[in-house]
Amino acid sequence: MSEIWGRRREEGMWINHYCSRHSILLVGEGDFSFSRALAMAFGSATNIVATSFDTHDRLMKNYKNAYANLGILEIMGATLIHGVDATQMRAHPHLQFLRFHRIVYNFPHAGFHGKEDNPDLIELHRRLVHGFLTNASTMLCPEGEIHITHKTTTPFNSWKIEDLALDCSLLCIGRDDFKIEDYPGYQNKRGSGLRPDDPFLLGECCTFRFKQFPRIRRDFRPEHYVPSCSDECHWIFGRYLDHVEDTFGMNMSNDEVCFVVREALRVGYETYMGLFSSGHGRPLRGFIDILEELHAISALRSKRLLQMLSRLDRQADFNEWGP
Repeated sequence: MSEIWGRRREEGMWINHYCSRHSILLVGEGDFSFSRALAMAFGSATNIVATSFDTHDRLMKNYKNAYANLGILEIMGATLIHGVDATQMRAHPHLQFLRFHRIVYNFPHAGFHGKEDNPDLIELHRRLVHGFLTNASTMLCPEGEIHITHKTTTPFNSWKIEDLALDCSLLCIGRDDFKIEDYPGYQNKRGSGLRPDDPFLLGECCTFRFKQFPRIRRDFRPEHYVPSCSDECHWIFGRYLDHVEDTFGMNMSNDEVCFVVREALRVGYETYMGLFSSGHGRPLRGFIDILEELHAISALRSKRLLQMLSRLDRQADFNEWGP
């Protein structure tokens, strides 16, 4: 653990995935002991923005160590914000213009409203996580990451967090086993119900790490990376690329467009086959039918764009030369 915690590197102090040179947003903090653990590892908290859904008064009522933890964080330079809804945080006046290298939500939970295997409660949890990811995805620095620590046993694995992230255009880049001892002083809390200050059984859990899908760089050439696909899919895909110039114009090279669309095809194929959820494949014929439909729609879209451009050209000629 000593090799993980607080090891010094040239670029700053590190504790697992977090560095003192990162701008870090912590969401849904309980007694703020996780924020304190990071601050103690860094020797400073000036790079930390720590938020809670609870108001300050409720924190003081619910958590016996909240007062001490908040006091230490304030002395060490942290920004502390209370009453922050994770599903609306990008509109918060103190957060809307900030961008972060790491956005962290440990053990998101919509509250104790019945048994955890209740489908309605699972849906409440999923809405919370989806709302958080939707907001967090717009608050990242380039190459920034979103981290969610979550239980991986039944029924918690039915939240399908990776599927929710995919729906928010986020790519899972890692699932790392979470060990609470790696964060000295951190105490997980129930957070709601009759015993909010009590810990809950962790069991098997991990930290999901997400990044935004990579965008094409202007200096990038896709010969360095060509996603593989079946001959049949490539045949359909090739017909789609015949409309590259009609759809994209000349601002992007054919190679760049080829890379972008092939990457979209790869992600779509993985989504269709269910590689992020049950792992059970679906008939390839159905995916090919979808590609055929996409091709037809793309052709119609290209035709429509050409018609619109033609009308604009005629209007421009009319404005310049008259009838």
